Amino acid sequence: MDWVIWLILGIYIAVMAFIGIMSARKVKNLTSFIVGKREAGPWKSAFAYGTTYFSAVLFIGYAGKSGWDYGLWAVLIGLGNAIFGAWLAWKLLAERTRSVTRRMKIKTMPQLFEKRYNSKAMKVYAAVIIFIFMTPYSASVYSGLSYLCENVLGINYQTAMAVIAIVAAVYLVLGGYLASLTADFVQGIVMVGGIVAMIFFIMNSQQVGGITEGIPNLLEKMDEAGMDATTPSFWIGLIGLIMLTSFGTWGMPQMVHKFYGIADKKSIKTGTIVSTAFCLVISVGAYFVGSLSRLFFEEVPSGNHDLIVPQILVQSLPTVLLGIVLILVLSASVSTLSGITLTSCSSITMDIISSVIFPKMSREKALVLTRVLCLVFIFFSYLIAVQQSPILLLMSFSWGCISGSFLAPYILGLYWKRMNKTGAWCGMIGGLIVAIVLTIISKAVGLDSGMSAACGIAAMIASLIFCVIGTLLSKKPANSEAFFEAEANDGKAA
Repeated sequence: MDWVIWLILGIYIAVMAFIGIMSARKVKNLTSFIVGKREAGPWKSAFAYGTTYFSAVLFIGYAGKSGWDYGLWAVLIGLGNAIFGAWLAWKLLAERTRSVTRRMKIKTMPQLFEKRYNSKAMKVYAAVIIFIFMTPYSASVYSGLSYLCENVLGINYQTAMAVIAIVAAVYLVLGGYLASLTADFVQGIVMVGGIVAMIFFIMNSQQVGGITEGIPNLLEKMDEAGMDATTPSFWIGLIGLIMLTSFGTWGMPQMVHKFYGIADKKSIKTGTIVSTAFCLVISVGAYFVGSLSRLFFEEVPSGNHDLIVPQILVQSLPTVLLGIVLILVLSASVSTLSGITLTSCSSITMDIISSVIFPKMSREKALVLTRVLCLVFIFFSYLIAVQQSPILLLMSFSWGCISGSFLAPYILGLYWKRMNKTGAWCGMIGGLIVAIVLTIISKAVGLDSGMSAACGIAAMIASLIFCVIGTLLSKKPANSEAFFEAEANDGKAA
């Protein structure tokens, strides 16, 4: 019955290619390729946010490792993602970000920093940080998908990555943001249906035996494994994962970018509810599946936590549903990849090449260049993923460095008028240094994933402190009033 899985996979690839081709007809210039027409409704915006949020990093990396380490407590990570990573992010950031980016014709996060802090150098610096440190995050997505394809389809790890790279490249390079927006909506529907069906079949598998039998058995396994929820290290690791995967999104450019294209304030209210519900189903569902891992295994398969969830799926699901779940993870991952790639490459094109190096470059050439850079970015991500580094290590490092650099300058810049360029520079540089140093130390001493995630949180907090100190010890900002104009007039979309 393997042909059924291949058939489902073929249909998915055909649909994505169709979306890319149809969207390509609507891409007239670089602006439409990057932010569309800024007319995204609440459902598309919410699904785009959620599908970009979650990928194979969640389903394969985090769900497996966190479920094995923390058992049912891992579900708290999913709850944190829904409450802090979705609901609170939309409540605090969506409207202010949408308003200022429309009024000031901002298309990338580096441009937002340039406009807020009146610094072209900061724009260039931010673009470089995005391109460099988004690459390992992209690689972690490829790794998660490839482990799943290898276990479900039996195809070679490197071959699986190559196929995934081609699928992502085709529909993104053709249609850009417009293709991504439509694909995210379709893929979001698949993800919701797939996760519900996946949980039902796994809970009723022979290894679990339903809720009444499975949960007591799992609690017993957790006790046998020595999961002591009273120890400080247990909660430091768990809270570190909750904080990094929830608040870390606030400083990730590909997530913030989803607020740029929202149509109006009314869409934000609906989008907040839809996005929160979507994240609740997907994230809690994924971590719950991972928490059941000790009912399936006495020890980690081949010593690799990234194999836990793929092997649970193979043992529990019928062939047709296995194909659907494969598409679920593929959908989540391709949407994340498109967001990462588009954000990284548009920043390099618009904020460095066409803005600084070749200021007279035509928009047509800039569009072509952005598409070429998308291909280059995907290729380099593939090269890193081939090394088969642990998924959580790649993702934690990437999120720690980027959010450690951007989260504080971005949020304080939106809400604190006193915040100035000096403070922003202190936060950006200081946060990045802390993230890199702590990651090196954690790697050297062999800390687990939860403690490694805590390093990323430490970088964000350090950046916040550096921003405040740097601002208070320097002059008040000049020429920033336009950034805080009344939100009654959003300006014309561009």
